[in-house]
Amino acid sequence: MTAPIKTAGNAPEADAAASPAKRIEGRSLGQIAWTRFKRDKAAVAGGVVVILLILLAVLAKPIESVFGLDPDALNQDLLDANLGGLPLGDWGGMSWDHPLGLDPLQGRDLLARVIEGSWVSLLVAFGATLLSNTIGVVLGVMAGYYGGWVDTLISRVMDVFLAFPLLLFAIAISASLQGGAFGLHGLPLHIGVLIFVIGFFNWPYMGRIVRGQTLSLREREFVYAARSLGARGPFILFKELLPNLVGPILVYSTLLIPTNILFEAGLSFLGVGIQAPQASWGGMLNDAIKYYQVDPQYMVVPGLAIFLTVLAFNLLGDGLRDALDPKSN
Repeated sequence: MTAPIKTAGNAPEADAAASPAKRIEGRSLGQIAWTRFKRDKAAVAGGVVVILLILLAVLAKPIESVFGLDPDALNQDLLDANLGGLPLGDWGGMSWDHPLGLDPLQGRDLLARVIEGSWVSLLVAFGATLLSNTIGVVLGVMAGYYGGWVDTLISRVMDVFLAFPLLLFAIAISASLQGGAFGLHGLPLHIGVLIFVIGFFNWPYMGRIVRGQTLSLREREFVYAARSLGARGPFILFKELLPNLVGPILVYSTLLIPTNILFEAGLSFLGVGIQAPQASWGGMLNDAIKYYQVDPQYMVVPGLAIFLTVLAFNLLGDGLRDALDPKSN
């Protein structure tokens, strides 16, 4: 009696019937970029810090209210009058009630002032970035697409703006508008002036990047296809070219924001930015000049806040650049 012979040809069919078929799904460009971004641990850490900083800035007032933090409250009883108003205790008066210490002479809580200064720095940085991106993207894509005299005119305007001594110009404008202008006074005026000065004179950097990308994209097949179907210039600019420029714009924006934060801090440090009593990181550094030898804590706290913020945005920008660039390793 012979056993039934199993043919090799039946095995694959049996295995295929036994195991469920795996579907092959395509991935979008966004999914591919997200997968590449998640592999960069430094960029992910930077993104987490950036999100926390944004939440801190947006919720600064509620956080101060919930935890009883007052950036302008004076704690004169915690200062040593014999030492010229320096905080009592070690490390600038650090304690459970004041985790980051107090500022000399006035005794204001540094944690409260750092939180208060966060929304000012981020508001100026984001507002200036939005303004410079809007002007730079519109003029850059027009210069790159139309070419000819349009490109020549816009490029020469860029050269003129790039030739401005921006820091000196910003100091002059900010100082001349401190008293009041355009119906604004105080903090709204200072923030508006900083956004205008930083954003309006920085747009050529974005404009040059967008112009260069547009010069490459306008020779692509999808642009020729749109023209052959009768599409006009405005339609091609806003429906065909701009969607393909989102990646470079996003990457450069994340790298421009920390530059604007440093610019705002520099102007406040020089006394022509955010004015007292409003807390700002640059203004805190300016106040710490007189005390850094005897109370370095007063300089370390705002300096560390600026350092961590700029580092986080730079790490995020580098990660986005690598994730959105298919040619990077």
